[in-house]
Amino acid sequence: MPFELPENLHADCAPLAWLLGTWQGSGHGDYPTIDPYQFGQELIFTHDGRPFFHYFSRAWIVDDNGTKLREAALETGFLRCRPGGEVEFLLSHNTGFVEIWYGQASDGKLDLTTDAVVRTHTAKEYVAGKRLYGNVDGELLYAFDMAAVGQPLQPHTWARLARR
Repeated sequence: MPFELPENLHADCAPLAWLLGTWQGSGHGDYPTIDPYQFGQELIFTHDGRPFFHYFSRAWIVDDNGTKLREAALETGFLRCRPGGEVEFLLSHNTGFVEIWYGQASDGKLDLTTDAVVRTHTAKEYVAGKRLYGNVDGELLYAFDMAAVGQPLQPHTWARLARR
């Protein structure tokens, strides 16, 4: 699907403009403390001309045929664009986490690392993360590495999404 830069795009958001819109696709999850799984996902990046994007993600667990089994993670937040491709990402999850991420955007890539993770007393232990988003042949590929429940930072989820 062709993509046009919005007329009111803030200059600081230019390195991330390729993310704007709705993306949908599928991915995989794995971690030493859980069984591997497959999921469907939708990501939405919107803006209003100020130097940030609003972000919303929803995921659902699927079977081997791609049939939806149940709802999964929800996350929402703000991707704050700074001069020179610097990025701040404020993110909140339905599972009881709030995170602050810092990173860099350039050449169709967004690389983020957690600076702080805060969790409710009912949330599972989660202490750090790393996310990499990339524009690969017009598709959005991402990987999320996680340190949680006594495990070191390691791959957790990865997905391939297409613009809708």
